[in-house]
Amino acid sequence: MTGTGLDLRTTLQHIVDTATALAGARHGALALLAPEDRRVTDLFTTGMTDAERLGAGPLLDGRSGALGVLVDDAQAVRLDDLPAGTASEDTASPLLRTRSFLGAPVRVGSEVLGSLCLTADEPGRFTDTDLALLRLLASQAAAAIGGAHLSEAARQRERWIEGAAAVTRALLTGAGPTDALTTVAERARVLAGAAAGVILQPTGDGGMEIVAASTLDDPAGLVGTAIEPGSPVLVQLLSGEEVFIDDSSTDPRMTTPVRSRFGPSMMLPLESGGRLIGTLALPRRRGGLPYTAMDRLLASQFASQAALALVMADAQHYREQLAVYEDRDRIARDLHDLVVQRLFATEMMLESTRRKDVSGDAETAELLARAVDELDSTIQEVRTAIFALQQPPAEAPATFRGRVLRETGGAAAVLGFQPSVHFVGAVDTLIGKPVAGRLLDVLRGALATAHRRAGVSAIEVEVDATAKEADGRAAVRLVVADDGRAEDGARSPTVIWQVPL
Repeated sequence: MTGTGLDLRTTLQHIVDTATALAGARHGALALLAPEDRRVTDLFTTGMTDAERLGAGPLLDGRSGALGVLVDDAQAVRLDDLPAGTASEDTASPLLRTRSFLGAPVRVGSEVLGSLCLTADEPGRFTDTDLALLRLLASQAAAAIGGAHLSEAARQRERWIEGAAAVTRALLTGAGPTDALTTVAERARVLAGAAAGVILQPTGDGGMEIVAASTLDDPAGLVGTAIEPGSPVLVQLLSGEEVFIDDSSTDPRMTTPVRSRFGPSMMLPLESGGRLIGTLALPRRRGGLPYTAMDRLLASQFASQAALALVMADAQHYREQLAVYEDRDRIARDLHDLVVQRLFATEMMLESTRRKDVSGDAETAELLARAVDELDSTIQEVRTAIFALQQPPAEAPATFRGRVLRETGGAAAVLGFQPSVHFVGAVDTLIGKPVAGRLLDVLRGALATAHRRAGVSAIEVEVDATAKEADGRAAVRLVVADDGRAEDGARSPTVIWQVPL
């Protein structure tokens, strides 16, 4: 006799009803117990009102009374007159008026899952035949429960395995470091039925900090929460130990301000190759169900696989970055060695031709001069592109030149075209941090203004570190010009900002 879900509940209720009817008992009860603390997790009764169920407290307590005896001895018990029985004071209930008691453990192997009990008002009500029948029905209940547990354990294991595989696939598709950690936290939270899934990583001062979180509430309340050095639980976490907590809100090892929101919790190391990547914490709400031994085992296996997936994703990310660096470096070399040199040679030839006598043809001379200027401008553009290619992608540039290119590149996404940028002089060497900050502020404002202006299809930015003040002092000049029109139809004003170096 097996079943799961509603089928199992129907089966167990049928067993209680059958046992009560066949033995002629007044009350029947099948109590399922938590293996950790013997508390009653589910109860099926026959012949009891709601008030009688409440009044049966001592009798249905798996830590004492008759159920406690059944769990301890794992043997069937028959008591013909409870006031004269060994457990009478613990089991008698005035509301139930119980005198005769019959009980059999619901046992799978050596593990007692619960008890099937019958009671009657008069003493000596039950016979040896009733006891044998109760043992048989208890074994059928054990078979049904055991089958349901095995089926549920198989489904639960399958869900965790599928979850770990899904995390691995997601991480290897190119998620960034923060997204990868959030993916692990989110999947683990769902699988564990937790209120939150968080990833903690070691900090420079010897503590641990929540760096990624998944929760049905606002995760901002969790991210950034730190376990300070000296916390009792920190030594365990940093050494890669698993930590299981019955109630986070009352456990003295927990010191974070968010602990009051949570109850049962698992804290599992994310460790691969002897290296601690971080800790996966899965807290449930206060008053939530405790984690079972199966929950803990499957979550630990998931954490091990997730840690390996994170390491593999990091390695793949580094390989992809290296490939990008190599490709950008190759393109930069080709531009410098081939394009720039050819453009420069062409410019020299045109300049040489311009300076020669061209039969007094002023128009030709002007055309040659303009061609030389255009080539010089193109060379500057190509050199700027080479510099941009040499900047490491996805990293904030450290040089002033790189920061200017980042600003114009960001503006390109809004403008729909890339502003051209020219640098004159050793801008990285000559422009200090204070001046650089002010100049970048002016540049952002000028780009934003140009974006709001109608008809802008091109913007030219020039940073000249060789400019001079009226008194001869060295200065830097920023020029931002566009081809748009002002509200009165006139050409857009050019932004010119100059400051001494």
